[in-house]
Amino acid sequence: MSLLQLQAQNLEVLGLCFGVAFFWGVLLQRSHFCTMGAISDVVIMGDATRLRQWVLAMALSVLGFGGMCWLGWISPLNTIYGAQALNWLTLTLGGLMFGVGMVLASGCTSKNITRLAGGNLKSLVVLMSMGIFALATLRGLPAVWRVQALDTVALQVSAPFAGQWFSGLTGWSLPKGMGVMSVLVSVLLLVWVFKDPAFHRANAYGPGLWTGAAILAVWWISGVHGFVPEHPETLEAVFLSTASGRMESMSFTAPVAYALDAFLYFSDGSKRVNLGMALALGLLAGAWASALQQGAFRWEGFSRIDDLAWHVLGGALMGMGAVMALGCSIGQGLSGLSTLSWGSLLAVLGIVAGAVLTLQWQLRRAESQA
Repeated sequence: MSLLQLQAQNLEVLGLCFGVAFFWGVLLQRSHFCTMGAISDVVIMGDATRLRQWVLAMALSVLGFGGMCWLGWISPLNTIYGAQALNWLTLTLGGLMFGVGMVLASGCTSKNITRLAGGNLKSLVVLMSMGIFALATLRGLPAVWRVQALDTVALQVSAPFAGQWFSGLTGWSLPKGMGVMSVLVSVLLLVWVFKDPAFHRANAYGPGLWTGAAILAVWWISGVHGFVPEHPETLEAVFLSTASGRMESMSFTAPVAYALDAFLYFSDGSKRVNLGMALALGLLAGAWASALQQGAFRWEGFSRIDDLAWHVLGGALMGMGAVMALGCSIGQGLSGLSTLSWGSLLAVLGIVAGAVLTLQWQLRRAESQA
């Protein structure tokens, strides 16, 4: 493969990711699919419809990822979730911080990008705060604290994935173990999702179905179409356009930080659009196009100083938390969990716990003020 062909393939990866995210942005703007919304519906109203949508997306992404592993197209070992050092404290604390932050900020990263596309300037403040603190946690002063204090607390695990553990238990190959475990997990999840007869309508399960498809599409684009076995210059295997150098799927907090970094320092020549940035831009463009088409674009802003303060704090917690947890409610909640990584499970449990506790605090606070 020549360098010219490599550049063309790199552009194809970015273009395909932009297209998938554009479609998903239209879906989010019209369906109100949201991780925080799913949790708040259960806590506040006892309604599990959006939670079932989210679990359906997770079940399909688990099944599809395991199927691609079984076919030999991809390997979980080529993702960022395969470290043998399980930084359980960093992952759990980061997830907890992100969960608290997304409630204070009225939504997770993808939800705030979608709202910004509809004219919500509150979300612009959230994303700016989140991007600054995410970048600082990646490379600044909080990064020193993260690496020197939190990341030193870790467990060494020989099987960071449930499918890998299952293959060791049964003596099967890793692809077969991943495939069988993904079937077992997804079937259990799907049974719970569809046991509610009201969820059998297409408008109920559609958002979860298409979200799962989007997660799998990006896994395929990154891990199959974007995989080059031998780079023409380094002669090493490479996954094109990824920030980590590994196979990636949808995640939005770190890409917002990378976009902010590129905007500020693009002239130094080292900044390039990566897969995550293309996804974030595609999501923004798709949601914006959908809002315009529906006539739903409306400028919105803050009316109270305390509301501004909570959103800035929420964005900061989301930025720091997502970096510590190796992903947001999409990056870990769907992309990470699709690999059946133990670390992703810890991070998601932290996100859910943080969101539930903060929602309950907000309810008690509202009752006392009333």
